[in-house]
Amino acid sequence: MIRLGDWGTLSADAKLIRTEVFVEEQNVPAELEMDHMDAVCLHAVVYDAEGTPVGTGRLLPDGHIGRMAVRKSARGTGVGGQLLQALMEQARLRGDTLVALSAQTHAAPFYERHGFSVDGDEFYEAGIAHINMQRNF
Repeated sequence: MIRLGDWGTLSADAKLIRTEVFVEEQNVPAELEMDHMDAVCLHAVVYDAEGTPVGTGRLLPDGHIGRMAVRKSARGTGVGGQLLQALMEQARLRGDTLVALSAQTHAAPFYERHGFSVDGDEFYEAGIAHINMQRNF
């Protein structure tokens, strides 16, 4: 099940997932992970059959998708694709004609399978290789 909502509604579950994936697994500094943009984003959280939060992502006001994270226990189960599709659909519904994101380079093939193309050169953010990608509707 996917829940969409604001930061006030979904922050506890989104923080849990983002802390586990980005801060604990990938060593992103906690102060970089949660930012002021959370308050103005549409957030999505995926729950498994038992109601446990297993994935999250956000849609920024400018059409960027970010903070996509799936817990280890749910990787390879389609949760990431569900999240991405839900966020893209919300962007389309509000009239966006393009969505963009900064993918961790190793995840670029996942986004390419969902219609994204590379836009620019690789760069590093929080010590992790990223590549900008975008998709038109």
